Amino acid sequence: MQMYDLIRKTRSRVPLSESEIQWLVTNFTNGSIPDYMMSAWLMAVCCQGLTEAETVALTLAMRDSGITLEHSAYGCVTVDKHSTGGIGDKTTLVIAPLVAACGGHVMKMSGRGLGFTGGTIDKLESIPGFSVYLTAEELEHCVRDIGCCVVAQSGNLTPADKKMYALRDLTATVDSIPLIAASIMSKKLATGADGILLDVKYGSGAFMKTPEDARTLAECMVKIGTAAGKRCRAVITDMDTPLGCCVGNALEVEEAVCILRGEVHSRLYWLCLELAAQMLCLSGKGDVVECRKLAERAVQSGAAFAKCREMVAAQGGDTAVLDDPEQLPQAAVQKTVTAPEHGFIAAIQSEETGLACLALGAGRTADRPEIDPAAGVRFRKTVGDPVTKGEPLFTVYGRTEALCDAAAARLAAAVTISPKAPEKRAMIYAML
Repeated sequence: MQMYDLIRKTRSRVPLSESEIQWLVTNFTNGSIPDYMMSAWLMAVCCQGLTEAETVALTLAMRDSGITLEHSAYGCVTVDKHSTGGIGDKTTLVIAPLVAACGGHVMKMSGRGLGFTGGTIDKLESIPGFSVYLTAEELEHCVRDIGCCVVAQSGNLTPADKKMYALRDLTATVDSIPLIAASIMSKKLATGADGILLDVKYGSGAFMKTPEDARTLAECMVKIGTAAGKRCRAVITDMDTPLGCCVGNALEVEEAVCILRGEVHSRLYWLCLELAAQMLCLSGKGDVVECRKLAERAVQSGAAFAKCREMVAAQGGDTAVLDDPEQLPQAAVQKTVTAPEHGFIAAIQSEETGLACLALGAGRTADRPEIDPAAGVRFRKTVGDPVTKGEPLFTVYGRTEALCDAAAARLAAAVTISPKAPEKRAMIYAML
């Protein structure tokens, strides 16, 4: 078998066999196939696509390139969730304990921030003492006995994807739906959960800019999951505006805790209820209506917040911050910006919000690998809200006056105030 022939076949839209794809992934992972040849094949895929069978074969080969986890020893049905990323997306912080409080079992492997989008692991690490690295025994205890844990991805999980993604990032071959789907699903399948919920975002703050593209990606991933024998569903959700009122690591933890305590009934709260209901359905806890009521009762009764405390304690975190958010990391400087005119909040640009928070230190850059956990923004108003001139719009949190001033100017430009209330947009575009 020669790599030259596989490149030529994909370029000519001649499908590769399962054995050819397995050979390609194995030999690229072990270093036998040089980067320049793999780059040529990735570009051929980007231009010509892959068939459904090829995409499934590629995903499974990537899954099997490293270790895979086996949940059958836990003695329970486990579920996982993946979000394609967005600004202010702290749904995992709410959903993991919420599903566990309803009798589900969540084993969630999450990532760190990528570019201007935040990472669940970075958010949880703003809780003093919280460990995202557990032993196999600790992991089993958290999933089986507590019902949930959120940990960082293992270094031995899907090494083919790590190598391939690094190459795609350098060769402008990231935006290919088969490659995106294979990358995401290979990791989800390797973690071993019985059910997988996919939250596919679209809009200015998401990788997929249109709902149509998000649907195409969602359908592709659901087909892969189903072919691999998993219970799999997808929800397509709006990321044209930041999700929730806070963007930034410690700020988002505080907002998630407020939701779990039943203090906030925002669009984010209702989305979390829906996602939790879908995960409970995958766990066999009933139909979606029953599961939604189950999740709502868990918040109202305090069971969801109690489960959050259990999870944080089990992973070494200081539970005192859940009762007193001021014990979370606090910014040295705060700057509040007020509305320049009367009207309604017509738009808050997600991508600009993410970039402003990145500049504040809420995310990593090439010259600044360390995160400031206290940095970010808290919106006092959201899309659709009325606002009067001089009323607070948002508060920026950062290390210095200069950083806060620059972010405040960028965020002010990202907020549009209109004389008329905007049309309401559904948070959920479609379910598959």
